[in-house]
Parts: sequence; structure tokens; C-alpha cells
Amino acid sequence: MIPKAEIHCHLEGSIPPKLAVALAERNGLALPPNLFDEKGHYALTDFWSFLQAYDRVCTSLKTARDFRDVIYTYLAGAAGEGAVYVEMFCSPERPAALGISYAAWLAALVEGIDDAERDFGIVGRIIIICIRHLGPERADAMVRTMIAEPHPYVVGFGMGGDEAKFDPVDFAPAYRHAHENGYGCTVHAGEVLGPESVWASIRDLPVTRIGHGVRSADDPALMEELARRGIVLEVCPGSNVALGLYPDRASHPLHRLIAAGVRVTLNSDDPPFFHTTLGTEYDLSGLDEPALRDIARTTIEASFADDATKRRLLGKVSP
Repeated sequence: MIPKAEIHCHLEGSIPPKLAVALAERNGLALPPNLFDEKGHYALTDFWSFLQAYDRVCTSLKTARDFRDVIYTYLAGAAGEGAVYVEMFCSPERPAALGISYAAWLAALVEGIDDAERDFGIVGRIIIICIRHLGPERADAMVRTMIAEPHPYVVGFGMGGDEAKFDPVDFAPAYRHAHENGYGCTVHAGEVLGPESVWASIRDLPVTRIGHGVRSADDPALMEELARRGIVLEVCPGSNVALGLYPDRASHPLHRLIAAGVRVTLNSDDPPFFHTTLGTEYDLSGLDEPALRDIARTTIEASFADDATKRRLLGKVSP
């Protein structure tokens, strides 16, 4: 089994149907039956049904313990597929809406990470993400909290949400604050919108990685610039195909990006929603073993882990 690593997966998006049902039952809730198809998978038809299903699944989360169980479950499954390292995108917005403090939520995630490393040997880390369509002020507040209440497992800052809302430059103060305090920075761009979204992100934000970024393949000059600067793309082919960005994996630009010299990684994004896993992404990539091992090494190198952890993990993914 090829050792693997992942740097683009959303915490709430990693909840498998069985866990969602178990959490709902534990919290005295009932999930809507139309959330699932006849096979017990999440029922999705397009991007909007994905967002609706995502929100419905999140209603099963009520306590800090629930968040611990989510990250532990995901890390356990990823370790079973050969993953040695996972960076999880975690937004404090949902726990805050439930009345869970940042400190209590973070402590629960840390407990899940520690338990998974003890049980399965996998290393987990956290990237705090703001939600783009909620605006720059919320992002600023989030960075201030992250810096005021530091933890060594919180290694980066990023942004998800509606790519069409606001411009990257609007979030530059929050990103600069995070960067100047030693946090790695990434941003979702070039997924729904085109190359201009990536150009704006690398121009106005101190990012070393782009979440998705696949639309960069539409612009040869942009691919050349990404390769020149060594900016890494967090590529999620299964997600892109499931949401209709590309009709199938054969049409996906993964191979074109690699051929252009762009550094890429393979990731699962919101795996149970898109009927994928990190292992599936490696298996269906169309790349041979040496190329996949290169991707695993690139993932560790591009991670926001500390240097000692990187060295230890690179020893695991190198042949």
C-alpha cells in the first residue's frame, strides 16, 4: 500500500452516513429520510443538493464530543487506507452557533487527533478556515481568536465558502495577520470560478497553496506562474467530477497540470458526499506508483506541519 497524505478535507464534510445517524440518535434528533438514497449514501443530484445535504448532516452535531468523534472517525478510516498525515479544514462558525467556545471545540478536536495517533499512528493537524460569504470582518475576528488561543496542532489559516462573494484582497488583512504570526496560508480558488480567481489569490494573499485551483489549467500563463513560484494545488478530482465541473475523471486536468510542472496533491474534499476516499483518489488517478509517491512527498512538503514532523513523515512516504 502506497503511503498517503492529505491536506484538503473538510471536517463536517467527512461525516459518513452511519456516523451522522449515530450522532443524531445520541442527540435525540431525527435526520430527514430523503437525506439518504436506497443504498444508504447521501442523496445528491447537483451542487445545490450537496449544500442542502451538507447542512442537514451538520444538524446532527450538538456537542464538543461530537466534533471529537468526527475527526477521530475520519483519521481512523484514512489510516486504514495508508494515510500517515491529514490536515483537516475546521471552521469555528458552527460550534460557535451551538454555544461551544473555541477553546472547548479545539480541545475536543485535539483529543480526537491524539486518540487517532495513539490508535493508528496517523498524524492529524488543523487548518482554521473562515467562510468567504460571511465577509472579511468575521475572518479578521477568527484570526484574532486563533492567534490569541494558540495550539501546536493549529498550523494554518484558509478560506472556503462561495468563491463568487467578495474579492481575495478583501481578506488580505486577516491573511497577513495569520502569516505574520507563523501560520501557513491557503485559499479555495479556481474551482467554480476561472483562472482569474487564482490570479487574484496569489497576487493579494500570502498563500503557498490553492484549494482546488483546477481551473488554472485553462490558462497556460497561470500554470507557468504557479510552477515558477512552486505554489501547490490541493486537487480533488472526485469532488470536481461529482459537482459537475468535469464530466468524468478522464476530462479532469490533473495530468495536464502535472505535465505543465505544477505541483499537485490528491485529496478527498468531502469524501462521503462524493462517494470517494483518499485511497480512491490515489487508485483512480491514472498515475503510476512512482508518480503517486511523488505526490505523497509533495503533500508532506506542502503541509503546514513543523519541520521535525515533516522530516519524520517524509521518512514514511519515501521508498
